[in-house]
Formats: sequence, structure tokens, C-alpha cells
Amino acid sequence: MIMSDKGNTLANQKVALITGASSGIGYETALAFARKGIHVVATARRVDKLGDLQKAVLQLPAGHGDILTVEADVTRREDMLNAVKLAVGRFGRLDILVANAGIGHRGKVADSEWADIETLLRTNIDGVIHSIQAAVPAMRQTGGGHILTISSVTYNLTAPYIAAYAASKAFVTSLSHSLRLELESDNIKVTDVLVGRTSTEFNQKRLGLGKRSGESLPTMAPSQVAAAIVRAAEGNPRSVVVRFFDRLIMLGNTLVPEMIGRIALRQYKS
Repeated sequence: MIMSDKGNTLANQKVALITGASSGIGYETALAFARKGIHVVATARRVDKLGDLQKAVLQLPAGHGDILTVEADVTRREDMLNAVKLAVGRFGRLDILVANAGIGHRGKVADSEWADIETLLRTNIDGVIHSIQAAVPAMRQTGGGHILTISSVTYNLTAPYIAAYAASKAFVTSLSHSLRLELESDNIKVTDVLVGRTSTEFNQKRLGLGKRSGESLPTMAPSQVAAAIVRAAEGNPRSVVVRFFDRLIMLGNTLVPEMIGRIALRQYKS
């Protein structure tokens, strides 16, 4: 299912494709780009939520970017190829990719259901690669672009019960830094956005067993992350950490991983 608003169609306006745009960070990022007058291609599996996003964009003040919504699953390579094809067909170009779609997981690696682990890996790893491989050829055709990967401050965390999730985000961060060099000659910038605790549906959708305790850590609004993503898209940072607090977490993960792991152990219940 595809929906679009045929409002602003200037050929020189930038176009951003955002995965996982039906809620949370992806939803707010789509709105933030549209406010800047950037055309948005929003992908997700939940068509009804994409419809809500489209209505929200159309209610923005005059001068907002156009929106094209596409039902797509990042774990399906053909879906992402089709999304980019539709984006170029509608707007004539693709300038920005926000590889945002992802899912969480909690549980002991040895005891986790393989179906959950496979879904995690296919979404957080395969989904990012599918999105990038679909977007890069379109960016090359118009002389460059900007890829923003959405990772996590847990990427270098040594802690129980989130090993699979943290490892998937370590992959994303490593991939982003390597791609920055690989795509430099194509004038395609790559930025890794490392996100901390955010108030979204993430915890409710997380795979695995058990519920999280220790909810005392500060939580930020998804609009705060979206604003950081838009700022990053206007520049060329290698990586972005949204809050100073999250920088402290990452520093602790590096300097005293055992201590951080022990603290995390007390925040989770089996």
C-alpha cells in the first residue's frame, strides 16, 4: 500500500528515506525532516500507523516536505529495493537514508528461543544492510548522499541478558564506520547515531523473556533523538551521541566494563 501527498515537488528538494517510521524515533524523524521542507519516504510494516504519520505531516505549517509512505519489511531485500524505486519514481532522487528499524531482545543467550534471536539478527543486521544496498545506487546517481545508522549506547556494553541485542548494535556501529571510508569516494557520508534510553514502544515490543526492572535511568523523548538526527544530516559527523549522560555510559562501558556489568545485573530479573 502506498500513500502520498502531492504538495511540494521541487526537483532540488532533498529526499529522506526512513525505515521503522510507524512510531517512536522513526515517526518523529519523519516529522522533523518534513518540517525542514525535506521530502520523506516513510517505510514500516504497520500501514495504519503510516497513515497516522501522513496525516501528521499534512497538518504541518506551509512549506513542509511531501510524504510518500510505503509498506515494507526491512528483513525482505526486495521490499527495500522497491521502496527506493518508488522514492526515485516519486521524487527523482534519494539523498538521505535513516536506517532506523530495529528490535530489542532480553534473555540469556543459551536459553533464548532461536526464533527470537533470528528475528533480532534479521532485523537489526540484515535490515540495515538491505536498506543500505538499496539506497546507495540511487545516491550515486545524483552525486552523493548521507546514510545515518541508528545504533545504541549499549554497543560496547558488557552486561547480562542483553548480549544478543548489544552485539547486533556493535555490528551496526562497526559497519557504519567502515562504510564511511568505503563510500567516501562516492560522496556519500555515513554517520552512526548512538541512542540511549528513549520513551518509545521499544520495551513493549522487545523479544525474549522477562521484564526490565531498575527504571531509574533518565529517559529522553523520541523527538530529542529526531532533532539530533536532523542536525547530523546537515553536517558530517562520524558519530553522534544524543546526551552527555549517554557519553558517560559509553565511557563507563570502556573503562570499567565489569563494574557496569555488575550494576546492570542488578537491574534485570531472570
